[in-house]
Amino acid sequence: MKRQIPVLLLCLTLLLSACGGTLPAGTEASAPPPREEPEPPPAPEGPAAPEGPAVPEEPPPPEPTTATLAVCGDAMSHMPITNDAWNGERYDYARIMAAAGPYVETADYAVVNLETTLSGGPPYSGYPAFNSPDDLARDLKALGFDLCLTANNHSLDRGFSGLSRTLDVLDGAGLAHVGTSRTQEEFDHNAAVADVGGISVAFLGYAYGTNGIPIPKKHPYAINVFNTDYLTSLSKPDWDRLAGDLEDAKALKTDLVAVMIHWGLEYKLTQNQYQEELADFLFENGADIILGGHSHVPQPMEIRTLPDGRQGFVCYSLGNFISSQTKPNTDTTAVLTLTLTRDNETGEAQVADCGYIPLYMLHRAEGASPRFELVDIHAALKTGETGTALRQKLVKALETCHAVLGEERDAGK
Repeated sequence: MKRQIPVLLLCLTLLLSACGGTLPAGTEASAPPPREEPEPPPAPEGPAAPEGPAVPEEPPPPEPTTATLAVCGDAMSHMPITNDAWNGERYDYARIMAAAGPYVETADYAVVNLETTLSGGPPYSGYPAFNSPDDLARDLKALGFDLCLTANNHSLDRGFSGLSRTLDVLDGAGLAHVGTSRTQEEFDHNAAVADVGGISVAFLGYAYGTNGIPIPKKHPYAINVFNTDYLTSLSKPDWDRLAGDLEDAKALKTDLVAVMIHWGLEYKLTQNQYQEELADFLFENGADIILGGHSHVPQPMEIRTLPDGRQGFVCYSLGNFISSQTKPNTDTTAVLTLTLTRDNETGEAQVADCGYIPLYMLHRAEGASPRFELVDIHAALKTGETGTALRQKLVKALETCHAVLGEERDAGK
């Protein structure tokens, strides 16, 4: 009889095969196909990205500031000058001073010593007690001047009222001034601060004395005298006052400090020891520029390196600017031009250079009209139109300028 496979066992075998049990012999499991990742989109075209942050370029250093300061000597109006200035309508000093105009008006700032009073008139007067027409102030301004030193030995020639009116007239003409005061308040603000082509300068002004005229007791602030014995021997500087004034000027934080000073001996072509000691003291106490006058003839100038490293400039005198004096060399003068610079990185300022234009005050014979006028020496010699006598005078004046002020500084050659 044929053997039968139990039905229950058959069903169990089929069930295990359907549930994925052991594969039949000779059958291998196959891995599913790998999944394909989509390719990234192409990068947009353009410049390559920088590798790191850009380093900013160093800015160029600031350019230095350069300016020019023009300086002239003693503006005096002796009566021959005053009479010659009269043109029938007004006192025309512009004609007399015209030769200096091109050098004064082109400077960034210009200063002069006003050695007379403007006390009102007529009548007018010359030496020994000066009083000049107001037109002198207006013509100085028209020529290009900006500031007048008013402290000199003639400041009190017409008393305190004359001193005060002089300052009133200068104010009306638009001229700054330094060295004399109408009030205590003006005296307390002793320095005149000026913008010289972008370089700030504090100006101080002094005189050695007043020709024996006492400073009014009611107005002790009237004039800056630097000698305590200004009525007698004129030999004892007030060192404490000078040092204090310079300290106050430095506190103004200007780029430079300039001292305009009336000193020395008349008609001497060289400075004396007293002037040199004063100059040394002024430099030591903060002055950068010293501009002297009173001698009525030229005296030397120099740029010097100071012990603290600053560069200082002194001109002991430029002589007369305009006058009718006849003593030797009182007709010889110059327009001085100082080149000022400020380093805009360090803030340091100095007188970088100096030069001058030689001038001659022509005196024609009495009765001639016009009688007086400044002459540009180089310009006149180049024309060849001067007579023999005048040419000789011009050559002599030029030789004096070269000997005293230095031929290498002559800017008109």
